[in-house]
Amino acid sequence: MSFSELFLSAQGRATRTPSVAAAIVLLVLAALFEALVEDPLARTLTGLIAYPAFFYGGACVLAKRLHDRGRSGWWAALILVSVVAVWPHPAGFLDFGFFVVLVWAFVELAVMPGERGANRYGANPQVLTVA
Repeated sequence: MSFSELFLSAQGRATRTPSVAAAIVLLVLAALFEALVEDPLARTLTGLIAYPAFFYGGACVLAKRLHDRGRSGWWAALILVSVVAVWPHPAGFLDFGFFVVLVWAFVELAVMPGERGANRYGANPQVLTVA
């Protein structure tokens, strides 16, 4: 699977390694954007393009990985809301709940293996087909 397919499509399944690598790329890009664009007006204007792109890419990556675990891609919405709530650092009482969601997401998506065999989202991406 190419990285463009991983970032631009929510269909199908993705294994741990490319999913975690893609998530790290998105988080690093978001952090770099925050660090490099210091002017609030410039951040707002460029953020209108950058943040939706980060969210869309994140939603696609999360959905594919959730599909590999046999879960609906809609769980990505809860994970993305949690990321927004605690970015760049948790500040309030409710952020603890969002942090718990992120810990669950890390264990579910970065630690646990995908479902063996095909599931309702497609064939196992780890199985190599011989032609």
